Amino acid sequence: MPRQLGELEDAVMTRVWQWNRPVTVREVLEDLQRERSIAYTTVMTVMDNLHQKGWVRREVDGRAYRYTAVSTRAAYSAALMNEAWSTSDNPAAALVAFFGMMSAEQREALRDAMRMVVPLPEDAVPPSGEAADEAAEAVDEPAVEPADEPVEEVVDERVDEGVEAADGAEPEAGR
Repeated sequence: MPRQLGELEDAVMTRVWQWNRPVTVREVLEDLQRERSIAYTTVMTVMDNLHQKGWVRREVDGRAYRYTAVSTRAAYSAALMNEAWSTSDNPAAALVAFFGMMSAEQREALRDAMRMVVPLPEDAVPPSGEAADEAAEAVDEPAVEPADEPVEEVVDERVDEGVEAADGAEPEAGR
């Protein structure tokens, strides 16, 4: 599992991810110097460390290296979230608390992601409550009922229900 990048590592990787092309230490240095005073050798050391940690690959280009990201910022963020979630002794409660912290924009991004990852059949929604439990037991798989509304609205409602439940939830002691 990845460990969170340090402040300077993140600043360097942000540029590598944003530019999405092979970059040199000099290019990163010049961009960083717009925000702070920093030495070439410091940037070179950070990029070498990122290479050794597997975040970037490098190719020789004359007397310098060109560095390229091994994965995307999205993959990095997802790995960090997965690591944090997997350390919880109550993953469901952790998700509910996380959903409660989300902004409206983040909830919309979650809805979009859920539509891509777990698409529901156009004419079906998962039932809830006792009916779902009985149907699942009967066929040993989740049951579905015809939907009276578009799938997008059903997904939106499910996300909102989780957020509303999280809004009223208090953090558990010791977490």
